[in-house]
Amino acid sequence: MKLLQRSIAVALAGASLAVASAQLEGDKINTKPTSHPVPSIQDTETKAQRDARMQWWREARFGMFIHWGLYSIPAGSWNGKQVPGVGEWIMNNASIPVADYKALAPKFNPTAFNAHDIVALAKSAGMKYIVITSKHHDGFAMFDSKANKFNIVDATPYHRDPIRELAEECRKQGIKLGFYYSQDQDWTYPGGAAYKTGDHKPPKYHWDKAQDGDYATYLHEKAIPQMKELLTNYGDAPAVIWFDTPTDDMTPKLAGEIVALLNKYPKLIWNNRLGGTYMGDTETPEQYIPANGYPGKDWESCMTMNDTWGFKSDDTNFKSTETLLRNLIDIASKGGNYLLNIGPDSMGRVPAPESERLHAMGKWLDVNGEAIYGTTPTLFGDEAGSFSRTEKGKDGKPKFIASWKWRSTTKADKVYIEIFEWPADGVFHLDKLPRQVSGAYLLADKSHRALKTTRSGNGLDVQLPSMALDPIATVLVLKTSKS
Repeated sequence: MKLLQRSIAVALAGASLAVASAQLEGDKINTKPTSHPVPSIQDTETKAQRDARMQWWREARFGMFIHWGLYSIPAGSWNGKQVPGVGEWIMNNASIPVADYKALAPKFNPTAFNAHDIVALAKSAGMKYIVITSKHHDGFAMFDSKANKFNIVDATPYHRDPIRELAEECRKQGIKLGFYYSQDQDWTYPGGAAYKTGDHKPPKYHWDKAQDGDYATYLHEKAIPQMKELLTNYGDAPAVIWFDTPTDDMTPKLAGEIVALLNKYPKLIWNNRLGGTYMGDTETPEQYIPANGYPGKDWESCMTMNDTWGFKSDDTNFKSTETLLRNLIDIASKGGNYLLNIGPDSMGRVPAPESERLHAMGKWLDVNGEAIYGTTPTLFGDEAGSFSRTEKGKDGKPKFIASWKWRSTTKADKVYIEIFEWPADGVFHLDKLPRQVSGAYLLADKSHRALKTTRSGNGLDVQLPSMALDPIATVLVLKTSKS
């Protein structure tokens, strides 16, 4: 992830619901070029083919991100000192020599890891897919790789492949599995790219001569062979490949070699971070929810529960269940997916605050999931907030001021209103009605008792009970027909 460059801790400290008004650097929407050296599936498929390929993902709305690797051993500390920044960037942030970082592998023995429990946690949270870091920027592979021995099977006393175990459990429990793969940065293989950090010098921003080498050779000797392994060795997984942090080293020609491999898997979904001008399938706003989503595009907000992706022992700044659930609702109302992260520790255990919040989210979704899964964006739009006429964001553009009274999602015959702030007078009012409403009820009311509705000019008033059925969000259902 790119949080190191974004001063995320400062940004999150002042954002109660993790919503920003503008896109952050590196998350810009790609513009489709006129041609590619190797046409991707996105360049050649019809709209109907794309809709069929993306259908399960669009219906899912909620997924689990897992950042787990060697960086969970130092857990944010090196040589007795806490290292600023996110946990998985510690090698870069502390300028750890390659040999010293590789020396962590013999200490990595995550005997508490349980693939069944991880997948069951995702399922209990209402998540429909999982994306796990198969290789992060540190170059350590969390799977059995014949292409390079710096992996969890060959280099550690664990000698097990957690990716394989997760793939088997996902098949058993009906969850889709995707793989994050750092195709561009690799801090332990000669020639791998590195982002600028601290006093690391251009042009490659390496801090150890052992990192020097040819980038194309790195791709051909390690990255592409490992991607082939991930695409062929795990049954029907991966459903998703999640690339990250492309640099200028990833030219269209080199990216085309990767695309030629991806094209062999016509159902595969991959994001906009490959590089080389390829746009992929999904926009990837990181740690924020775009004010208006990405109308007409598939997108996914990836976000942490605290301030880090990879485990840090001193990071206890966990968002509340209310914040996490309202983020999910906000994202769904704008037509996006929520990829929410967990960061297991060096033993493979999910931190208790993360598990607790996921279970709580699942309880809400057990009752109200109909208003999230398989929905399309709001028919209204103004309820999310508005751009300030006076305040400016970091980009100099008008700042988006979020409103947290309600959100809305849509299906063919229903409009869902997720109410955060219960009206004091017991009446929910809509100024406009994009459809004809034939009835109303609360989703959490098992009897679906009809609520009184009254036309009010071009709008509608719905008489609600005196109290909300859920303190975080109570869902009002409007039965509709298209006008």
